[in-house]
Amino acid sequence: MPGRANLLYALSAVVTCARAYGLAALDGVHLDLADEAGLRAACLQGRDLGFDGKTLIHPSQVGVANEVFAPAAWEVARARALLDAWEAARADGRSVAVFEGRLVEHLHASEARELLETARSLDLS
Repeated sequence: MPGRANLLYALSAVVTCARAYGLAALDGVHLDLADEAGLRAACLQGRDLGFDGKTLIHPSQVGVANEVFAPAAWEVARARALLDAWEAARADGRSVAVFEGRLVEHLHASEARELLETARSLDLS
């Protein structure tokens, strides 16, 4: 069967279990080294399902995986701005902030910090 539609439940369960235990979730390998489009599609699907990265079997796959899973410049800038809004609200004694018209709580600030840490570890910040 082309694609991974038959695996969506299992893939989602892996992400759910990893999150429940505070672990990173890594999507499985893409075996066809000549199929960069398929690798990209699998990486995009994995990212959209919540995976943190992808296990790789060849150096030629690193570029695509990094491109898909690394935070984009706009995501880094947005995370910084969200944290600024959160920290300003906390300094004013509030437990929530409003950023881009949406409520921001501790969970959102934690996610932004994680994204910024990932960007720092990849020298993207």
